[in-house]
Formats: sequence, C-alpha cells, structure tokens
Amino acid sequence: MFETVRRILGAPESVFVGQIEANGAWTLDFDAALVALNSSPVTRHPSLLFGTAFSFVHLLDYMAEQDLRVELPAGSRVMETGGYKNRSRSMPKGELHALITERLGVTPDNIICEYGMSELSSQAYALGAPALPGFHFPSWARAQIISPETGREVADGETGQIRIFDLANVFSVAAIQTEDLAIRLGGGFDLIGRAQPAEPRGCSLMTA
Repeated sequence: MFETVRRILGAPESVFVGQIEANGAWTLDFDAALVALNSSPVTRHPSLLFGTAFSFVHLLDYMAEQDLRVELPAGSRVMETGGYKNRSRSMPKGELHALITERLGVTPDNIICEYGMSELSSQAYALGAPALPGFHFPSWARAQIISPETGREVADGETGQIRIFDLANVFSVAAIQTEDLAIRLGGGFDLIGRAQPAEPRGCSLMTA
C-alpha cells in the first residue's frame, strides 16, 4: 500500500524501505531507513513518514539500541496504521507517540493514526492533540461500538466491538462486524485493539 502511494504521489526522492523476510513476513531495511531520514531533502524540508505501528516499534527499538536520533524539520508528519499484529510488543498509543517524538523529533500533534481494513472503502483517522479526540470516519461511513452480548450500542465511555457501515462499499457488503475493541467517544471511538481470542488480521501480515 505504501509503495503504491509513494510511486503514484511521492516526490522523486521518496523511498519505500519495507522488505520481505525469508519466512514471508514484512520487515524494515534499517540502514535504508536511516539513510533516507538523514538525506538532504528530508533534513531541509517537512516530510511525511508512513508506517505500520509494529514497524515503528522495530525502527525505534533499533534507534534506541544504537543511541540514534533524528530531528525531522518543523511541519513534518508521521502517519501510523495497522496495529501490532503480534509482530512486536504492543504499547499504548501515547507511549508509541512519545517514542516517535523522542527519536524522530515529530511532536504528538503532528502524528496521525489511521484505522481501516481491506473490506472497507473508507478509513477513519485520529489526529494529534488538540484535535477532536478519537477516530472518526468521513460522513458517508459510521462506526457503532456495540456490546457483543446484546448487539446494541454501548454508552459513551464504555467498551465494545466495532461495527462499521460504509456507503462507499458499492458492489460489496454495506456493513462489517469486526473483532476489534474500542471505547465509544460520542460520534468517534478510541481504538483498543483486537479482542483477546481473536486471530490477528490485516494486510500488513500478507506478502506482496
């Protein structure tokens, strides 16, 4: 996905540093990532860094082991998506974002989170503080946080499973019942992650 976006919309100097291991799993080329982060275009102009949550954990852990830091220019943004998929340790969003700020120099208000899946045509986004809290879909899609016992929406502040209605899903199913857990926040939600017995799923688990 990121390589497609880079190829179609990226600047000539943009790079994709993902690679596939012998077992078919996605990983990062750390050397290529650090070369890119320290390249002249990146250090001189605001940049946009895309990655899955588990890839950011791997990169940040590597940078911590090597005692490395970069200071991306003011106005740079990070977008993290995809969850952890048991590919790294899981951590609260605030902790991950603090590490991104510490090692990459991007402040929490410039970190964007995406929530989506292959079965949907639309994605939800959570912007950094002081934006509206939680994830929000565009106006043509709606998320319900429902009780798995009753199928009814939970009250504001309560936890349930995410059910999504997406009117952009033309020629496909209009609603998806996920096994993802979230806290209802008015018209949005705060993502917790997969339900404990649920199988990890996602395009980041699939090879190219």
